[in-house]
Amino acid sequence: MPPRQRLSPAERRAQLLTVAARLFAAQPYDEVLMEDVAERAGVSRALLYRHFASKRDLFAALYQQAADQLLAQTRLDPAETLVEQLAQGLDAHIEYFAENRNTVLAANRVLAGDRLVQTIITGELDALRERLLGVLPLSDDSTRDAVSGVLKSWLVFVQVLCVDWLTEETCTRAELRDVCIGAVLGAIRPLLAEDPAPDWPR
Repeated sequence: MPPRQRLSPAERRAQLLTVAARLFAAQPYDEVLMEDVAERAGVSRALLYRHFASKRDLFAALYQQAADQLLAQTRLDPAETLVEQLAQGLDAHIEYFAENRNTVLAANRVLAGDRLVQTIITGELDALRERLLGVLPLSDDSTRDAVSGVLKSWLVFVQVLCVDWLTEETCTRAELRDVCIGAVLGAIRPLLAEDPAPDWPR
């Protein structure tokens, strides 16, 4: 075990999450042990458990951090076209999924029935839906409600599609992104008076 560093509680928590992120990305969820996290971080198991009561709590904190970071990278800008904004957000998510395959599969498969982890996923999807509603040409509340329902279903579609893609990469990242873009444009166009992406498909 490396010599223990003196860190503030916040710094120690951040260090533990960094170590855990590497381990959960490198191995399936069931193979990651709290003892391994403690050893890699150079701390005792008791100290690790003071910050995180269980492996599930550690994973949930890690996934919340990842969701927050992805949301920070998906700030929609009305100055850009809708397709550019969708592509940027999808690229950020697909890159994270590809680089953290085991982590994403753990959240969406192994812990699919865990309320805390699923609340984190739902919270991110809801935030993304609100951001998309903020940049679409919605004429009234009725249109907003209809589009909101479609976006909610589309985001779940994207989630399932990307998780399946991690299991078997049947297309490239760019193709996966474009399938997702095409799906949402096809779904919301009938509800809008103005085409949100007149140049799509290219």
